[in-house]
Amino acid sequence: MKIDRLRAFMTRDKDRPRVILAIDTACGLTGWGECYNHGPDKALLPILEYLGPFLHGQDPRRIEHIMLGLAQQARFPPGALTLAAFSAIDHCLWDLSAKALGVPVFNLLGGHVRDRVRVYAGVYSAPDAHIARGQTDELRAAWGFTAFKLSPWRVNLHAHRWGEVVRTSAEYFRALRETLPADTEIAFDAHAQIFEPQQAMQLGNALAPYDPLFFEEPLRPENYDAWGELKRGLHCPLATGESLYSRYEFLRLLQVRGADIIQPDICVVGGITEMRRIAALAEAHFVTIAPHNPMGPLATAVNVHFSAACTNFRILEYRLPQGANYSFGDEPAGVSEGANYVRDPYLPKDGYLELRHDRPGWGVDMDETMMGTQGYVHWQRKTVIRTDGSGAYV
Repeated sequence: MKIDRLRAFMTRDKDRPRVILAIDTACGLTGWGECYNHGPDKALLPILEYLGPFLHGQDPRRIEHIMLGLAQQARFPPGALTLAAFSAIDHCLWDLSAKALGVPVFNLLGGHVRDRVRVYAGVYSAPDAHIARGQTDELRAAWGFTAFKLSPWRVNLHAHRWGEVVRTSAEYFRALRETLPADTEIAFDAHAQIFEPQQAMQLGNALAPYDPLFFEEPLRPENYDAWGELKRGLHCPLATGESLYSRYEFLRLLQVRGADIIQPDICVVGGITEMRRIAALAEAHFVTIAPHNPMGPLATAVNVHFSAACTNFRILEYRLPQGANYSFGDEPAGVSEGANYVRDPYLPKDGYLELRHDRPGWGVDMDETMMGTQGYVHWQRKTVIRTDGSGAYV
């Protein structure tokens, strides 16, 4: 079996762009993978085009050989965009290898250590407690979710006294705990918007009495020692890692004991090949993994196979492929507002994604026609402006 060509698709997932990769073999098999859309998204296409000749004619089942070669042909360690391209290539190679044998990918990873994969839903705002109850009740009734992630911010953290930001967030979490069913787990994502470790510690400890599933990424990722300092003074589980790129960065985070839960992204770090190495490092430090997964249904399929075979897996981030984007309590959206390039996405049952033992590869069917008609949609983050006119992290 030899690689014949690469084909990249610029498509959409609701209002977000997605870069999907197909690797075709001379024998007629096709493997599929997904890039992380860091932005600038269109920069991924020339990177994939550049890497195509390196892959042409190679046996896709030599995954370690190919991925090592991709890394070695670069003079400097790859950054976000190149690793996103590497990730999609790695996904395709695993998909092809499993399809060649007629087995699910998790069978090639040592087999499944769990029968299903638990997921949590993102509400991604901080609605009033009774509104949050309505949204989470809908998700629980339809899909069985019992775990959710919200933003902790009740007021603009750049326009209010910090003590007031902390007070309102803590009161909000208390109100949620009193409103939601007792078995509900709630995580809070501060989205790396806090600059000072002491402030992050103050907010996390204000939330701690109400038993958060985890307090996610309050700080920027660059200073590992700051994460170690934060975790030592925090009284609730600390999660981070979506902005880290390789086993070496995660090793440094783990060495300073900077997290209870790590959140690598399988579309960022270089695919399953690198993700498994990161998981092994975390396991050796008694740290669990809750993969970052804000992407589309193909990325979710890849994560299902990784999570099924990962011994220290905790829970998987999940977005419904149809309906509103990040506010699940809205009315159901039309078909045009879904991620339609996967015909048969993994959907939750009782808050879990079931394994597909009878489906080879990722276990999903891709719609190339849809990818050809639902084209690129532009999206970019907007910089937050403080009251004094300076910019802040988003």
